[in-house]
Amino acid sequence: MSMDIHEILKRLPHRYPFLLVDRVLELEKGKRILALKNVTMNEPYFVGHFPHRPVMPGVVMLEALAQAAAILAFDNIGVMPDDKTVFYFAGIDSARFKRPVEPGDQLMLHATLERSRAGIVKFSAQAKVGDIVAVEAGLMCTMRRLA
Repeated sequence: MSMDIHEILKRLPHRYPFLLVDRVLELEKGKRILALKNVTMNEPYFVGHFPHRPVMPGVVMLEALAQAAAILAFDNIGVMPDDKTVFYFAGIDSARFKRPVEPGDQLMLHATLERSRAGIVKFSAQAKVGDIVAVEAGLMCTMRRLA
């Protein structure tokens, strides 16, 4: 299953400038997702990170992975998010940054659902530029309903 930006907007509560998934290329229900983020020079964080050599912040790469993982999690339980649903980080394990990500790169977001228990969903996640790993981490997320 693939998704364009219109489907992604239905499945994530994030909006500009913090929507970090441009397209879903593959989604295997309850198992894995492959999505992409086109990294462009007009991203707001490049103004200050760094003016002389723009580099995508590591925490933003992790957020992009978490957003892809959220799409997988929402799809797995058959829920469409609304104004009262949020998907929070519960933990990040063993994050390793292996390659800088720069304007013009296409960040391929891979997330695999490892387990879901007691409202906590655990993923193994990796983002690549081409065949080179940029970041990898174990992500734990939880979905919450707002009052």
